[in-house]
Amino acid sequence: MKNKIIINENPKSPISEAYRTLRTNIQFSSIDKEIKTIMVNSAGPSEGKSTTITNLAATTANNDKKVLIIDCDLRKPKVHTFFEISNASGLTTILADNIDYREAIQKSDMKNLDILTSGPIPPNPSEVLGSKRMKALLDEVKEDYDMILIDAPPVGMVTDGAVIGNIVDGVILVCAVGQANIDATKHAKASLEQANANILGVVMNKVPTDRNGYYKYNYYYYSQMQSYYATE
Repeated sequence: MKNKIIINENPKSPISEAYRTLRTNIQFSSIDKEIKTIMVNSAGPSEGKSTTITNLAATTANNDKKVLIIDCDLRKPKVHTFFEISNASGLTTILADNIDYREAIQKSDMKNLDILTSGPIPPNPSEVLGSKRMKALLDEVKEDYDMILIDAPPVGMVTDGAVIGNIVDGVILVCAVGQANIDATKHAKASLEQANANILGVVMNKVPTDRNGYYKYNYYYYSQMQSYYATE
């Protein structure tokens, strides 16, 4: 699945440029408040949050920033499949055994980009993610990385995303054009707000393109839940 890292496969494409724009806008959003830990989520499955995380991580790492991806989807983890690495140990191993997180970090093929997979799936994902150890871990990795990107289960389906949203610096919602359910997306937004999550904006994913590869729609930039970054 490495071909989904579009920023490396086709760096001059409009899609790659959209990811660079997303990176830049995140940087601007952190002028008044430091934003290092970012959860990328969606209301439903298969809207492209893992692809968005991977490409945002790649474009940030290419900008000479040290990036860590943490797979907090403790139900259906996917990050290890993107990078074709082992998931024998990872986040749950660190939290359960109280070991140094550096022992579970895996290097990607890219400079500046490290991976912390989910590890073995626990019977109580929400409790694990909402634990004091989880918050302490995020505080610790902030000291070593410029950006920490977190993949979590769709917030419209389970409470895990809202739990993580409460302890990260910011949240980005991914919505697939022609696929995202409007009511489910509104519910996801409301759930995150109820958890006091800092919603940075929305990534419009799977935007139709013309035969030349350019977007049929313009993309617009506003604040809080009205920021749109078009990616395919």
